[in-house]
Amino acid sequence: MNRFWAIFIKEILQIRRDPLSLCLLLLVPAFLLILYGYALSYDVKHLKVAVLDEDRTPQSRFLLDSLFQNPYFDRAGTISSRAAADHWLKRGDARIVLVIPHDFAARLALGRKSVVQALIDGSDAMAGTVAVGYLDALAEKITAQLKTDGEISGHDGAWPSTSASENGGARAACPEHACGELAEPVERIATVPWNNEPIPSQHPYDRISIQNAGGLIKIEPRIWFNPDLQSAHFLIPGLMGMLLMLSAVIATSLSIVREKERETIEQINVSAVRPFELILGKIMPYLLICLVTALIVLGVGYFVFGLAIRGSPFLLGGAILIFLFAALGMGLLISAATKSQQVAFQVATISSLLPSIVLSGLIFPISSMPLPIQGVTLIVVPRYFVSVMRSIILKDASLSDIWPNLAAMIVLGLIFNLLAIRIMGKTK
Repeated sequence: MNRFWAIFIKEILQIRRDPLSLCLLLLVPAFLLILYGYALSYDVKHLKVAVLDEDRTPQSRFLLDSLFQNPYFDRAGTISSRAAADHWLKRGDARIVLVIPHDFAARLALGRKSVVQALIDGSDAMAGTVAVGYLDALAEKITAQLKTDGEISGHDGAWPSTSASENGGARAACPEHACGELAEPVERIATVPWNNEPIPSQHPYDRISIQNAGGLIKIEPRIWFNPDLQSAHFLIPGLMGMLLMLSAVIATSLSIVREKERETIEQINVSAVRPFELILGKIMPYLLICLVTALIVLGVGYFVFGLAIRGSPFLLGGAILIFLFAALGMGLLISAATKSQQVAFQVATISSLLPSIVLSGLIFPISSMPLPIQGVTLIVVPRYFVSVMRSIILKDASLSDIWPNLAAMIVLGLIFNLLAIRIMGKTK
């Protein structure tokens, strides 16, 4: 029994000498529970909606009021033509573009069905599917409300007041200078089949949805970039970010600390090797390995899942290099700041794997997270990379559409690498 207590006390003393491991064991689980407890939510809220109101009548304003008086939709702005929708959806400035036709109020007054078109960004398959359901429910609710109030047939001419919504989206109609003629339809649009039975049309991929046969307001969704809302096309660009982040951070996090444990770091410190040369030499082998991994993921996505790259391959390659610059820098920073491979591996796993899944927008929409959690995602590198990959691969985005995300990754990469160089410089 005395031998047991001797070993027990010895282990307690060793734990006290390693406060970082003790903090990881005690504080990190509670922190992750709070962080991901708020972040993990399948609710899709605050979808950004751009509006093209050609009607500009009290009836159209009432529709917009009803839309923006709930937490699921936020008004992103007003567009002047259908052609502008492509720009808004590619840049991610809006998830939905709502087009109210010029005869919206006139058709309602005659008791006829009025079709409102919703252009939906399908690069996020889950959000796109939920958005279609929300808009469908909204159309039914407004139609029922108007029928109950007698506002569609035999009404007294007074429509419900257009009070301002909480987010200010419906405080005013479309400004006179911001609404123009409807442009020619933009290509690459297809509709969602509600009953899984495509209806013949002029284009083989253009399938129109049938819903609310007795309803007077019909939302016609048109899904862009991922017409069939295939989850594989939505997940693979994001999974590339998770896999590359995991490989880059964990591999490089063990590189310098391995030299410390083997006590070869002293030989490097007394040599003529400069800190930035050491960092560069440690990064390059893993950079090449991660590039091969990226090619494998893209190849599997194309040959197995039929995911073609619609954007520029050169822009895609540049984005991957920028991402790896930031991810490898993060791994080197962890390696330089820790003293053992065990601690480095734990920190690398916690800081790369879980955030890549939960806080990057890979599965859970960032817009639905609480504001403090959204602030935390600003330092998560995969958040920007997932958005860039989906924009290039699915949307054929240009540099002007994705440069803010690329700039954010460059800034984070510089911070991580400069901090690693500084820490290594202090140890020389």
